[in-house]
Amino acid sequence: MNGADTAWIIVATALVLFMTLPGLALFYGGLVRARNVLSVFMQCFGIACLMSVLWLAFGYSIAFGDGGLYWGGLGKMFLSGVTADTLSGTIPEVLFFAFQMTFAIITPALIVGAYVERISFGFVMAFSALWMLLVYAPVTHWIWGGGMLSGAEGALFENGVKDFAGGIVVHETAGLAALVVACVLGPRMKKNVPPHNPGYVMLGAAMLWVGWFGFNGGSQLAADGGAAMALTVTHISAATASLTWALYERIKYGKASLVGMVTGTIAGLASITPASGWVSPVEAMMIGAIAGILCQILCGVVKNTFNIDDTLDVFAVHGVGGIFGIIMLSVFGYAGWTEQLGALAVVGIFTVVVSYILVKLVALVFPIRVSEEDEINGLDRTSHGERAYDMAS
Repeated sequence: MNGADTAWIIVATALVLFMTLPGLALFYGGLVRARNVLSVFMQCFGIACLMSVLWLAFGYSIAFGDGGLYWGGLGKMFLSGVTADTLSGTIPEVLFFAFQMTFAIITPALIVGAYVERISFGFVMAFSALWMLLVYAPVTHWIWGGGMLSGAEGALFENGVKDFAGGIVVHETAGLAALVVACVLGPRMKKNVPPHNPGYVMLGAAMLWVGWFGFNGGSQLAADGGAAMALTVTHISAATASLTWALYERIKYGKASLVGMVTGTIAGLASITPASGWVSPVEAMMIGAIAGILCQILCGVVKNTFNIDDTLDVFAVHGVGGIFGIIMLSVFGYAGWTEQLGALAVVGIFTVVVSYILVKLVALVFPIRVSEEDEINGLDRTSHGERAYDMAS
């Protein structure tokens, strides 16, 4: 065990949890109507709790067990055989478990942005549970756990896909699942309502930005120069994407908004995630510069061209950002085109098909959508018996 590596990953684990609670909750909560903010907080908090338990019970074993190319098996259920002295590389395996658990928390939580303001809480919890176990955990095994996309013996691609911190594992899977849920769920009754609290959005984005240092820097699993470079390129991409998003928005609409600028931050962070272990600061700046414009354009395409009410632009920002970062690794010569595009296709098809099946199955047990009356009155009061403000808008 290396003490420095262990100390850094302990910090990184806390930072990644901080991304969901309270970062993502505030970011998403500020974007909805005032009468739905607590429902978003509840969904993020509930998912964090449930994924933690399921990751201990089954998820970690499916993702990082020794089952073979397609899944890890159930040999490490409830951390069977893992003690405080068991190592994973140079850190305790229980710490590696905890670090990866925070990824298993935030990935289904990202999908929340696609269905806010109209979905039933029971459906959210049931779908998120099954999705993490049957989509996220297997894909994690395929790429990070020695599975069929990792370059292991017998894998689909000899060299394996390069995905440093989750362009495919986290962002592509969450983005595509968000599209599936949004399509089945249908649009909100009242769209184009401005965010009720842009201040929350900025605070949440700032917390996500800070937490992302643990997300990407921690994925090095060591306290070394690689972690320092990953942290640095992460920051540069986020800063550059924030500026290009704001500039493009100013050119189109005559004004640059706070919500737009910080959404650009998230686009830059998602885009650099898979590449942060290899690219240089200048290459990171290029990725961020393009991401700030590309993801903004795709927000309009999804909503206006395809008429899909992905409410908080999960696919356009996270899905497109993660896919773009994976492709840029080939553009810059760090990975082969076959491996990168092949992995995107395999995981994309798998995610869409299984997510659609899960939506339909869970909807047989839990109503997917609240009633029209409940949607009008807001989910805070109708689903949870609370409200965030004395004067709800």
